[in-house]
Amino acid sequence: MDEVFIIGSWSTTIGRKPADSFLDLTRAAVVGAIEDAGVPDIGQEIGSAWFGNVLMDFWGQHSTRGHFCLVPLEEEGVLARRLPIVNVEGGCATGSMALHGAIKDIRSGECELSLAIGVEKTFLPHASSAETFQMFRAGENSFAPERTIACYNDLLRPLGRRLQTGADRSMFMDTYAAQALAYTHRFGMTERQLAVVAAKNHNFAIDNERAQYRFAMTVDDVLEDRLVSPPLTRAMCAPIGDGAAAILVCSADFLDGCAPQVRARAVRVAGTAMTSGIHRRPEDLGLSRMAADRAYARAGIVPADIDVAELHDATSFGEIYQCEMMRFCDVGDGGAFAEAQETALGGSIPINTSGGLVSKGHPIGATGVSMTHEIVVQLRGEAGPRQVTGARTGLIENGGGIMGLEEAACCVTILSTA
Repeated sequence: MDEVFIIGSWSTTIGRKPADSFLDLTRAAVVGAIEDAGVPDIGQEIGSAWFGNVLMDFWGQHSTRGHFCLVPLEEEGVLARRLPIVNVEGGCATGSMALHGAIKDIRSGECELSLAIGVEKTFLPHASSAETFQMFRAGENSFAPERTIACYNDLLRPLGRRLQTGADRSMFMDTYAAQALAYTHRFGMTERQLAVVAAKNHNFAIDNERAQYRFAMTVDDVLEDRLVSPPLTRAMCAPIGDGAAAILVCSADFLDGCAPQVRARAVRVAGTAMTSGIHRRPEDLGLSRMAADRAYARAGIVPADIDVAELHDATSFGEIYQCEMMRFCDVGDGGAFAEAQETALGGSIPINTSGGLVSKGHPIGATGVSMTHEIVVQLRGEAGPRQVTGARTGLIENGGGIMGLEEAACCVTILSTA
């Protein structure tokens, strides 16, 4: 299989950006990735672009979103004219799906240099919670919503509970909460273990200049925060935010033609895999386990070879669960694993050193690309106080959408130092 390398990587800060348009965010990410690559006029050599976005239709642009955001950059000479642009949408997994497509373009020989970009705006100034949550319902199954609700009611029935729903509630937070309750019933996870994960990530974000929230939190602070959906407090849930990120991937031949300083900062794509969700049974392993196993096999490594990981923690329970699906610990041991500080700096596998989605932020369509940027920063040794010593191999797990008890789509990508 042809080798693929990342030579340009950039993420905007994540946060509430009412003054920044989709065009502004797109420009910042593309120009940032081009400048990071350090290759003169590299924008003119990009052979394809994969544009990830989920919610732009809510703002009035219903189709061909990437074209309307990228063509102005073509007209200014930042990008080549007539650039093939592919629009990608897959819920919270959108950004990683865009990167997956760009990687395939290189491996297939379609082009020597490809751009993956994710852009999102989720903050609606002066909007009510019901108006905001309506935007996120794009990731629900609108054809058969009763099937999703029945699935979670079945999950919660042994606990004497039902799924909470309503116009002023987030289905995503409520379904995460339902899974956390069922998991606790089965394995004995504690609310304090959830809080340990959230506090760790909030404290990582203090030193990440791109993070939305940059303040310290103790475990008790997390537990005492406002309850969103039991057992999840606000500090355990990803916030509303805007942002963009972009990655430039290239072939080995293209990299060979670059200057030594460019080659020195290149990061290799060791393996990547994408899976889709099903309406699984509670006892079945999730789609991310399948994606992880495929990515490990393609990279020719085992879970113990991973030095640092970014896992999709739309809630802190997500990190505990995905830690198990990535085989960093046994199923049912994720809470205890985190409480033992195995996922902190100095632990066996530092996770979400960016601050994670709960603190760095979760700009839906940009999230997977932004998570990838964080691993690139780690493998380049550019993470400052958050740096994992000797990090040479990193993993990104990014999923999205609601499909029964699991996500509709998931991508796992493994990167290593070139």
